Amino acid sequence: MFDILVYLYETYYRPDACPEPAALAKKLSAVGFDEVEISEALVWLKDLTAMAVQPQGSAPESTGTRFYVQQETDVLGTAAIGFIQFLESAKVITALQREIVIERALALDEPPVTLGKLKVIVLMLLWSQGKEPDALMFDDLFGADEQQTPRLLH
Repeated sequence: MFDILVYLYETYYRPDACPEPAALAKKLSAVGFDEVEISEALVWLKDLTAMAVQPQGSAPESTGTRFYVQQETDVLGTAAIGFIQFLESAKVITALQREIVIERALALDEPPVTLGKLKVIVLMLLWSQGKEPDALMFDDLFGADEQQTPRLLH
């Protein structure tokens, strides 16, 4: 499924440039993606889009601390939680976007979510909202591999 999401990001500059789901499924199938993965990716992306189009100004900005319940910690792991906190503190994502990222990670139903998959989720969220990370953040989202030592939060 994540190969399809990355393909969509690389192929379609904006989400509104994507064809309708039925036509997109045919294009993805023609490229060689598996029908089951295409279906999963399109459902996941539809749910992301539904959440991401909510008015950004309607929710007040959070200044509190986000505590993770055990299920979230089990699914995300400490590296992913640390990365989410880093993105929020760097103002790459808002508190509302953080919650969307967490929800979409939990929706995968394949714990634990690797840091690489979480980065794709963040990238797809920004893409679905028509936002583009700056060059340094893009390098951090795609440039680092999972074998690196985890980032230390200070």
